[in-house]
Amino acid sequence: SSELGVELKDLYFTAVKEIDNKSMVIFVPNRLHKQFQRVQKRLVGELEKKFPGKQVVVVSQRTIYGKQYSRQKGGQIRPRSRTLTKVYEALLDDVVYPTQIVGKRTS
Repeated sequence: SSELGVELKDLYFTAVKEIDNKSMVIFVPNRLHKQFQRVQKRLVGELEKKFPGKQVVVVSQRTIYGKQYSRQKGGQIRPRSRTLTKVYEALLDDVVYPTQIVGKRTS
């Protein structure tokens, strides 16, 4: 556990939500998400030991821009990574990590 503390030294999370006293969702900054994924399995294991009976999920804090989005200067278009669909797909990937989604039904 001490080596986990060394790896978590530079990492932080932005929020924690408790859902129905059964699970905890930990929101981490998007730029630190890859670093959290390196230690996620051990971190989730330790947190589930500390909070028995609760499932722990680590997800990245992402921003969704509406269709009417345009920047103040330059009229730049909305980045694809900020669309509702892409944010929801990334959230689903975060929830099922470390497994990968192979196929999806579309209709």
